[in-house]
Amino acid sequence: MVQLNINGRDMQVDADPATPILWALRDNLNLTGTKFGCGAALCGACTVHLDGAPIRSCITPISSAVGVKITTIEAIGEDVIGQRVQDAWIRHDVPQCGYCQSGQVMSATALLRSNKRPSDADIDTAMSGNICRCGTYQRIRAAIKDAAATLA
Repeated sequence: MVQLNINGRDMQVDADPATPILWALRDNLNLTGTKFGCGAALCGACTVHLDGAPIRSCITPISSAVGVKITTIEAIGEDVIGQRVQDAWIRHDVPQCGYCQSGQVMSATALLRSNKRPSDADIDTAMSGNICRCGTYQRIRAAIKDAAATLA
């Protein structure tokens, strides 16, 4: 058993400590908002926060999350920045197929938590590890700028 703090709640996970966080979330805890994309930390679909920092949960073992806070897409709207990002995503009609969007929202929220007025270059750098096969990058950028404006 591994004790983790997920979305503000302490939870016991009956899994090998080497199990990737993604599979503990999805298979052990039925938190399916975090998506499997590539399994190699290349696409960003599996992005969650560890103590507020975005990480790729498909390659990060649960043992590295002991004693830190994991935040998933299921709870990101409980944070004012996460809520503003989600609201902007809706206003800008960002999702097309939607598969990558939980990872996109998690990365955008982490960016705005550390930089309330990101430039285009800041956005490109923060979001570079998130792939959208539908190509909604312009809407993503507009939504991030909109969310930043609401936080100013």
